Amino acid sequence: MSTKRTRLEVIRDILDVLQKNRNVKITHVIYKANLSNNSIKPYLENLLKNKMIEHITTDGQKFFKITEKGMEFLQEFNKIKIFSDSFGL
Repeated sequence: MSTKRTRLEVIRDILDVLQKNRNVKITHVIYKANLSNNSIKPYLENLLKNKMIEHITTDGQKFFKITEKGMEFLQEFNKIKIFSDSFGL
């Protein structure tokens, strides 16, 4: 039985998808981060507001990409995750 992801884990998953791919359409983020269309919107709005991701338009298509600030967050989150896992938390 799987446990429900925390808000920070969902953010990590979204940023991880964007880190692994250059410019990503929202449908790809939804699929890879295992979210619904309705549930992803507040996360994207929050990440955009905090300048962790960018919304870009290329040839009339809308994409998202991770910013340097988002990369830093992802690195620090992963460090904390490794640290807490080492203590069995």
